[in-house]
Amino acid sequence: MKPAPKAPRENYHHGDLRGALIRAADAILAESGVEGFTLRAAARRAGVSPAAPAYHFSSVRGLLTEVAILGYEELQRHIEIDGFAGDDTALLRRQAAGYIRFALTYPGRFRVMFRPDLHLVEDERLHQAAYAAMGQLAATVCRRAQLPLSPRPEPRAVAAVLAAWSQAHGIAQLLLDGKLNGFAGATTPQEAADRLLDDVLAEAWPERGHK
Repeated sequence: MKPAPKAPRENYHHGDLRGALIRAADAILAESGVEGFTLRAAARRAGVSPAAPAYHFSSVRGLLTEVAILGYEELQRHIEIDGFAGDDTALLRRQAAGYIRFALTYPGRFRVMFRPDLHLVEDERLHQAAYAAMGQLAATVCRRAQLPLSPRPEPRAVAAVLAAWSQAHGIAQLLLDGKLNGFAGATTPQEAADRLLDDVLAEAWPERGHK
């Protein structure tokens, strides 16, 4: 039986090596995407030895799972709106806008979150973070459609939630890929969102009685 690997001795001034590696991975993903990410690159970015990420996370998937959890937690903050005075249609637009703004602000996290091949799919914390974030959107969709939301939702509720999620996610992806720049005369996805997003969301979820 092989002895357990020893922890790398790091003279690390932040005092939070695990957190620093997660932040380093997040930064690399934002700059270079998944294709430019390696454990060695994360170690170099954090200023620690190449052995450090493997010790703390065991694998690339282990570290990227932490980034995905971080992403869902931030997504929840973007779409969780307390004390909103408008109706459910207006709230859904606001939440969808938050979803899209999150994607534009944290593109690295956004891309990793929806790549299960990059996660430790058995990590319960990942599922809890995803449910906490997406549950905000699901609750609004079901209220708007007057459908019950339960641990075992009926097919119509599932379909309504998936349709709304697909719209928000698709808009986010098109913006991130620069596909909407030409429609807005914009040079960046953020500029395109600033010019188009309100109108696009109004078309996706018009007020009741309006087409």
